Order: sequence, then structure tokens, then C-alpha cells
Amino acid sequence: MSTYDMAGAANSPEGPSPGEGEPGRASAPAQAVQQLGQTTVPQSESNIFCMTIIGQIEGHIVLPPQNKTTKYEHLIPQLAAAEQNPKIEGILIVLNTVGGDVEAGLAIAEMIASLTKPKVTLVLGGGHSIGVPIAVAGDRSFIAETATMTIHPIRLNGLVIGVPQTFEYLDKMQERVVRFVTSHSRISEARFKELMFKTGELTRDIGTTVIGPDAVKDGLIDAVGGIGDALAELNRLIAGRRQPAAGGALQ
Repeated sequence: MSTYDMAGAANSPEGPSPGEGEPGRASAPAQAVQQLGQTTVPQSESNIFCMTIIGQIEGHIVLPPQNKTTKYEHLIPQLAAAEQNPKIEGILIVLNTVGGDVEAGLAIAEMIASLTKPKVTLVLGGGHSIGVPIAVAGDRSFIAETATMTIHPIRLNGLVIGVPQTFEYLDKMQERVVRFVTSHSRISEARFKELMFKTGELTRDIGTTVIGPDAVKDGLIDAVGGIGDALAELNRLIAGRRQPAAGGALQ
């Protein structure tokens, strides 16, 4: 957040603002309108850290500037900082992603799963492709009723040299994804692979697009719900984590 604020300050419009003694600096309301589209910004501190994963997950290759991306090298340090911050008691992961780099997505998913603090994931809009492992990485997962998740085999873009070796590499990477998803959700490996290799549902690819209630029915996501349900569940997990500590203190 601080990096974003600094960037916004650096790009503030030229000329002094009313009430500002420093030339070239926009007032706080002007910056709020410019960055967030609103005149007032909530300032209250929270014990919950909210992280959004939107657009395309960017990995080792920088995507074109017109793409809306989430960079994994930005998320991993934030998650590490949230884990170490004693004021943060729970983590909410909100997804609306089309997928992206497989290794970057798995790195984010493993990072979320290894956090010791309560974490809840919420799929809004879409949690496609490599977004599926991230969506199931929390202690509890929710999906909006109209949200979708696309499950398909690992794909490779660009020139391929050494087809048998490349196929073996993709097959191993695909098994990593299957193993992670099935170990962090209630879906069986057979059912997940059935959805992954199903034909006839996507125009240019094999795979399946699963809508919110169907994702819950298959055991991929825990429940259908929105932001209120996700926060209520996260607060419940936080309260449950506090109780043993309080009991230990009394003893």
C-alpha cells in the first residue's frame, strides 16, 4: 500500500493545491479522487489483511502494459509481512483472475497454504486456470453464485523444441497442480481430471467451466457466498484461534 501511495504522490498534478504550502503537491482529497474515485478514504485499522488477485498472474515474463496483471513478486513479500505482523490476525484472499503463469500461481498458492494465521479465499467473477489452486489454498473457500472457474490442462505458448521432453515436463507440472488441488479441497483426483480433460464445453480447448454452486457440489469450493460470508467465517476462525491462547494464559 505504501508503494502505491508513493507512486500516486509522485504522479500528482502540477501546481499548488489550495491549502498546500508545498508546490507541485496535490491535496489529499484530490489524490483520493485521482487514485480511488472517491473523496474520502476509510482510515480505520483492521486485524484482517485483504489481498486481491486480479487480471492475469504475471510470472517470469513481463506482460504487455495494457494487460491488467498481478505480479507474484509483489504478493509473496506482502504475505510474509502479514505472517510476521502481530496486529494481523487473519488473511482474506479475493480472486478475480483469468489465470496466468503456472509456477507463479503455484508459488502464491503454496505461500497462502503455508501461512499459520487463519486465511479465507473468495472467488468473485472468476478464478480460472492456475487461479484454481489459489482459490483452494485457504482454510475455508467461498465462491459467488455467479462466479466461474475454468479447469483445463496445462498449456504452453510459443515455439516448442524437443516434443517428448516438453510433454513430459508439462505432464509433471500438471500433476503438481492436480496434487495440490485435491489435497486442499474435497474434490477427488478422478473427478478433477474428468473436468480437466472434458471435451465439448469450451470453444477452442478441452476443459470445463464450473459455475459457483457446481464448484461446491463437486467439492472444489467449500461454500457459495460473498464478502460478508467470507469475513464472518474468517472472524470465526480468528476467534477460535484466540481461545486456546486465552485458555493457556489462564492456566
